[in-house]
Amino acid sequence: MKTKRMGDWLEVIIPDPWDGLTIEKILKKKWNVPRKLMHSFRSNKEVTLNNENPHWKTATVKSGDVLRVRLFRPQPLEVTPTYMDIEVIYEDDHILVVNKPAGVFTHPNTPHEHDTLVNGVAFYFQMNGIEATPKYVHRLDRNTSGAILFAKHDLAVAMLGKELQERKIKRTYLAWAHGKLKPRRGKIEKPIGKDRHHPVRRRVSQGGQHAETHYEVLSYDASHDASLVKLQLQTGRTHQIRVHLSHIGHPLLGDEMYGGTGSIDYKQALHAARLTLIHPFTEKEIQCLAMPASDSPLFTNEQVKSLDPSS
Repeated sequence: MKTKRMGDWLEVIIPDPWDGLTIEKILKKKWNVPRKLMHSFRSNKEVTLNNENPHWKTATVKSGDVLRVRLFRPQPLEVTPTYMDIEVIYEDDHILVVNKPAGVFTHPNTPHEHDTLVNGVAFYFQMNGIEATPKYVHRLDRNTSGAILFAKHDLAVAMLGKELQERKIKRTYLAWAHGKLKPRRGKIEKPIGKDRHHPVRRRVSQGGQHAETHYEVLSYDASHDASLVKLQLQTGRTHQIRVHLSHIGHPLLGDEMYGGTGSIDYKQALHAARLTLIHPFTEKEIQCLAMPASDSPLFTNEQVKSLDPSS
């Protein structure tokens, strides 16, 4: 699909498959525009077809028509910007993928917290003239490094949130786990709930939420009795990989909360190495590889690059 930004507006050339659809159907069914945003677009006349403002319910589009939507209306910055050295993996007018360092929270947990990744990305937005508050689509634990997806406007976050819900956003992790996992490839499907005896910890619990983790052992290091494991999440529960690996007796190196031990150089040996998504507007697949920090004691660029199916 052909799209182009024009100031505050996104211009879309109607593709052949949309021929005969109403404007309302495109907004609701193709883009899943939330009700509040629909109301805002309608009230402010922020959707035009061939430079006119027709009735959404009755106006149908033809292939080649020009639909414009005011997606980039300037928004106030709702978090405190804090300087941080942000590593951008991918960026366009709608989305931003950054490589989160270990030891940084994804977002503030209290109003006085200003040193999280969201604060750092807010500073990046400010420095680059992006008049919006960064909205994360998913999170990573404080001590997990790797790719995190942000949306630059309200419609992008709604569309990406639906992709996440429908499991169309694929996240691949690298981890070092204690011991030798057997079989070398498998699925851990155990529900996860809160641990009543701890404010943060989670555990496998029959009354918990469905959780599914797929794993494959890439190599085994006999000197440290540890396995390098590739993991893919089918669900996104809090601490999912940590809980599941611990449950089968192979906690992450360094993850003391779940039974792991390791060096003082790291808290848990987990890196979100690959993020794959379908772009909400162009509908093309985007693959992002997050390289480990140059001083990482755990992972190498070669290990991350090996996850690229095209290599």
